[in-house]
Amino acid sequence: MKLLSLLIIGAALCFGAVDINKADKKELMSINGVGEAKANAILEYRKKNNCFGSVAELKEVKGFGDKFLEKSKAGITAGECKKK
Repeated sequence: MKLLSLLIIGAALCFGAVDINKADKKELMSINGVGEAKANAILEYRKKNNCFGSVAELKEVKGFGDKFLEKSKAGITAGECKKK
């Protein structure tokens, strides 16, 4: 099971961006500069706000700013958002 998870994460990194609206904690942690605390912060934001309307909205989460987005924007996406 762990091997399968690693393969899925690896494929996501090679072939596309990590969707911050759908990724689990391990997938979020695969983003360069995102450790356990930041992954948890993203998950908490999603829990409270349903989802991210755009990648830029990630700046509303503590620990994420312009520098992070500039370095990581190619590897991150915010998929379809169905706000409540």
